[in-house]
Amino acid sequence: MKLIGVALIAYLLGSFPTGYLLARARGIDIFQHGSGNIGATNVWRTLGPAFGLVALAGDVGKGAVAVYLGSRAGEWSAVVAGASALVGHSWSIFLRFRGGKTIATALGVFLMLTPWAAFGALGVWALVFALSRYVSLASIIAAGSLPIFIAAFDYAWPCILFGTLAAVIAIYRHRSNIRRLLDGSEHRFR
Repeated sequence: MKLIGVALIAYLLGSFPTGYLLARARGIDIFQHGSGNIGATNVWRTLGPAFGLVALAGDVGKGAVAVYLGSRAGEWSAVVAGASALVGHSWSIFLRFRGGKTIATALGVFLMLTPWAAFGALGVWALVFALSRYVSLASIIAAGSLPIFIAAFDYAWPCILFGTLAAVIAIYRHRSNIRRLLDGSEHRFR
């Protein structure tokens, strides 16, 4: 019963649509601008760096808070909370089950669960982004590297399994970006 409560609270935290609400406060439907995504990159492109950074902080923060709250009930509860926050971010109850691509929220989740692995994946993200200027490519490759870092830093098997699942979801959520990367129409970040 405790796990169900943890999952529900974490899902609701993850569902909080930071980027959508920031844009709505400016009279903008973020779904109708840029990539149509509620994430920090699209908020940055649409509303500017200050709003993009607030969206990023909000999305990272809600993942971290969900895991922190879950960890108070044990290791499994922390993993369940992290997974629930990612599901909430991707399929928000407040946005008719639409949402973001999980990268920033996953960063918050894994900074709490597997910090060394999260920093490793963040380093991969920074390197790929610096070389390519594609946020999506950096996010996809960083997501794919996460379970490798989790295993390399010898975290517990539930974290390896969860990291793998989170990577699969993140890459799946980027399928439209993958198509644009392959056909050369993906936008570089300036």
